[in-house]
Amino acid sequence: MVDDNSGSREPQPAEAPARQRSDGRVWLRAGPAGGAGPTRVLDLAEAGPSRLRFPRQEGALEAVLVNTAGGVACGDAFTITLDLAPGADLVLTTTAAEKIYRSDGPVSRIENRIALAEGARLAWLPQETILFDRARVRRRFEADLAGSAALLAVEIMAFGRAARGERIASGLFADVWRVRRAGRLVYADSLVLDGPISDLLDRPAIGGGARACATLLDLSHGAEARLEEARARLEEAAGPGIEAAASAWNGHLAIRVLAEGVGPLRSLVARFLAGYRARPMPRVWQS
Repeated sequence: MVDDNSGSREPQPAEAPARQRSDGRVWLRAGPAGGAGPTRVLDLAEAGPSRLRFPRQEGALEAVLVNTAGGVACGDAFTITLDLAPGADLVLTTTAAEKIYRSDGPVSRIENRIALAEGARLAWLPQETILFDRARVRRRFEADLAGSAALLAVEIMAFGRAARGERIASGLFADVWRVRRAGRLVYADSLVLDGPISDLLDRPAIGGGARACATLLDLSHGAEARLEEARARLEEAAGPGIEAAASAWNGHLAIRVLAEGVGPLRSLVARFLAGYRARPMPRVWQS
């Protein structure tokens, strides 16, 4: 603190106010109006830089998530809450790849909370997330499904900016998935990469040199019986530098993919899903 005896006191950098961080929140309730007909927005709340847009289309209601902040920085928090009424049919995607920028210490948090009532369907299809060097983020995906609800979810993660040949010398990526059906835990998965992430991914038992990965989970009626179909589609869509595997148990199907770069991985996921869902990918995926 500087005092020149003139009554003015100049703040020093150590006393500068704490940085303001983004707190983005979206809450959506959707379902057929009056319990029948096409899916409509029944209620919507938005806060901070998070917004939902609904392009016109036939069939399922499509929601496009927009982050007006342009990315996720150190200490930011983002929460998406979806509540789908009986018979709802929703596709959720994002306008572009989400970027997790470097942090000087604080951890960013992304929370996705989903509730699907009887007969509700959700296709969770965000575009890829890019983790920058020294980024620190904890992400959590929680879904509560009624007995006849259907969830298809995919997440694509790129470790470093490929165009720059970036390696993540230091960072944190913690990813937690928890899915319950009729109150019973049916799928649990946790991944923590902490420290020199690129070096960790070079290990054969972790990533085998991969720089991008994807998880696809299908919890819909008949998903387990589609295992051989899924494996055939993966084999058809895969290219050089990509490893993909599918497994099925307890009524659901899980797919893991590792790739040398996010571009080929993104293409594989798009081709696979277009065939597997028998529906085109959201238009924003094609831009």
